[in-house]
Amino acid sequence: MKNKLNYLILILTLNFSCVEKKSTDGESNKLELEATSKEDTLKFTSGIRSIFQDSKGNYWFGSLKEGVAVYNGKSFRYFTVNDGLTDNQINSIQEDKKGIIWFNTLQGVSSYDGTKIVNHTKANLGKSQNNFSVQGNEPLQDQWMKSDNDLWFEAGIKEGVYRFDGHKLSFLAFPPQKAINPNNLFSVTGISKGKNNMIWFGTYAGVFGYNGKEFKIINDETLGLDIEVEPLHIRSILEDSKGRLWIGNNGIGVLLKEGDSIINFSDKNKLIHPTSGRKGNKSLPGTLEHVFTIAEDSKGNIWFGDRDAGIWKYDGVKMINYTKKHGLTNDNALSIFEDVKGELWFGMEDGKVYKFNGNTFERQF
Repeated sequence: MKNKLNYLILILTLNFSCVEKKSTDGESNKLELEATSKEDTLKFTSGIRSIFQDSKGNYWFGSLKEGVAVYNGKSFRYFTVNDGLTDNQINSIQEDKKGIIWFNTLQGVSSYDGTKIVNHTKANLGKSQNNFSVQGNEPLQDQWMKSDNDLWFEAGIKEGVYRFDGHKLSFLAFPPQKAINPNNLFSVTGISKGKNNMIWFGTYAGVFGYNGKEFKIINDETLGLDIEVEPLHIRSILEDSKGRLWIGNNGIGVLLKEGDSIINFSDKNKLIHPTSGRKGNKSLPGTLEHVFTIAEDSKGNIWFGDRDAGIWKYDGVKMINYTKKHGLTNDNALSIFEDVKGELWFGMEDGKVYKFNGNTFERQF
C-alpha cells in the first residue's frame, strides 16, 4: 500500500503540481472583498483546471497552482490558501441551491458564501516529497445514498467520495475492489451525473456507477484488458444526453460504453498511433490517447481535451482536431465549459482561456 501511495503522490506532483499550504487549520476565514485588488485580465500562469458560471452570471476559473478567480464581466477577484482555501489546485467548482459556491481542491472541499470561505475537509495525503504533511478533521463516513440536490466531490487519495446533501458533508467509501494494476488506486478523477438516477465516478483504476441502490463496476478485469499492454488509467468521464458513457484515459484513449457494449473509441477511429506505448508517454499529433477532460455541448457534440494533441470535436459522424493552427497557444486543454448563452470556454495548460467561435478559438484572457 505504501508503494501505491508514493506512486499516486508522484502522479499528482508531476501532473498537477501541488503547492505548499499557507493557511491555518481554522474552519473559516472572512474576506474583506472591498480591499481585494482588482485586475481586468486573468493573471494565472498555471493551467486552468475548471471553469464555472454561477447563477449571478459570474465566471469562476480554478487553477492548478494559484487558487481561484471570479470575473464579474469587468474585473477579477482572487482567492488562495491565504484566504482559507484547502489548496490552490481547484479541480471543480459548483453552486448549491442557496447560491453558495463550492470548490473541490486537491486537498479537500471549501465553500464561499459571498463573505467567507469555509474549509469542510483536510484530506490526509501523508508525507509528500518535501516532507510536508496535512492533517485535519474529516467528515464522518456515511452510508451510501443519493438525492437530486447532492453535490459530489473527489476525496484526494481516499477510495471514495464526499457527498453534500444540502445540510452536511459525508465521506462515502467505495465497495472494496482489487486493483489489478498495482500502480493504480480507486481514487476519484472525474464525476458525471447520468440518466436513470445514475452517477458515475471515474477513478484511476476503474469506474463506479451508482443508482441509489447498487453499483456498476468497470475495471481492467471486467473489460478483459491486459494491464501490461493497455492498462486503465482514467482521468475523465462523461455520460452524454444519449446515455452513452465516455471514459477518458491517460494512455489508451477514450472508451465508449453504449448499453452493454464497450469499445475503444480511439482505436476504432484510428486515433492511437501504431507505435504508441499506450501508457503515459508523449503522443504524436493527430492522436487521442491522453484525455483529461470531456464535455458535451447543447448541440450534442462531444468535446475532448487531449494532453498532447489539442482539442477534438465529435459531431456524431466525424472527428475534428483543433490545435495551435486554429488560434490556440497551447495544445493541452484541461477544462471545457458551456455557459448559459451556449458559448464554449476552454481552459488551457498554459493558463490561457479561449472561446470557440464556430471555426477558430479566440483568446479571452
